[in-house]
Amino acid sequence: MDIDQGEMHKIGFFGLYKESIKTIFSLKKIFSQITLTFILPLSIIFLAHIIIADILDWRIERYENNENHYYYRRESSAWISYWIFKFVYLTFLFLFSLLSTSAIVYTIAMVYTGGDVAFKKVLKIVPRVWKRLTLTFLWTYFGFFIYNVVAGIVAAIWATTISDTTFGNVIFWVLFSLYCIGFVYITTIWQLASVVTVLESAYGLKAMMKGNELIKGKKLLSWFVFFVLYCVFAGLLFLFYVFVWNYTFFTIIIGLVCLFLLMNLFLLGYVAQTMLYLVCKSYHCEYIDKVGLSTQLGDYLDQFEHDKPNKDVELGQSQSPPQVQV
Repeated sequence: MDIDQGEMHKIGFFGLYKESIKTIFSLKKIFSQITLTFILPLSIIFLAHIIIADILDWRIERYENNENHYYYRRESSAWISYWIFKFVYLTFLFLFSLLSTSAIVYTIAMVYTGGDVAFKKVLKIVPRVWKRLTLTFLWTYFGFFIYNVVAGIVAAIWATTISDTTFGNVIFWVLFSLYCIGFVYITTIWQLASVVTVLESAYGLKAMMKGNELIKGKKLLSWFVFFVLYCVFAGLLFLFYVFVWNYTFFTIIIGLVCLFLLMNLFLLGYVAQTMLYLVCKSYHCEYIDKVGLSTQLGDYLDQFEHDKPNKDVELGQSQSPPQVQV
């Protein structure tokens, strides 16, 4: 990274993506290793889920249309298979997502501090932080659950009152837009909280609160960064879903292209969330002491964590810009 800490807050929407892409290309070797080890399986699992889930849905729908006792048993068996598959899918999706997050955040942090980064080190770091990331994820999941319950109640009220009117249609799109804005906002907090979990002493609810504090003053930038990623992500899934059932050679080509693009999109997203963290820290004049951060990252390799938080890294401790620059 060629930008001084004190100048990072000036990075805008395009600048953040530019720095993210530049970082990926400057560390092609290790990011390729991380991608093949963690992100490729994550992408395969995600796309395979679409195909298998559709097949299981089709089987269940076919059995439901028959009143024969034999088909009723087959339907029950199909439902059991469906929920077992969902559990396995979510488990592996969650696992590889955490592995990818910890590997990429640690890699960028090591480069930021001027440390020597190697793939073997990254593999040693991953098991040290996954429990902390899991707690942060569970709090995020709880937040999403509450958010969707409230959204469901609002949707139920809309459906039973004004859904059949012209005014109701307008209200629907207003509510849908607000839901999307809120969803992306919570996602942004989650992504920053994941970086906080790896680089600072906080995790779980405290990391979520710090993530929320970090984006103050940079809410618009944060929201647009992840909104664009979600739009591209939705476009890729739509393209994959449209062509996946054609059963032609062209379908295989489209599937491989979607896999390649999704893999790189995941990589860009993980790098961008770390860059956004650095931008927000710079905006709040919370300059990170590279020696302190390097020591904290080194503690992972020593298989222990400090009981005392590193004040040079913690949110809310404004520091003078360090003398060493990158």
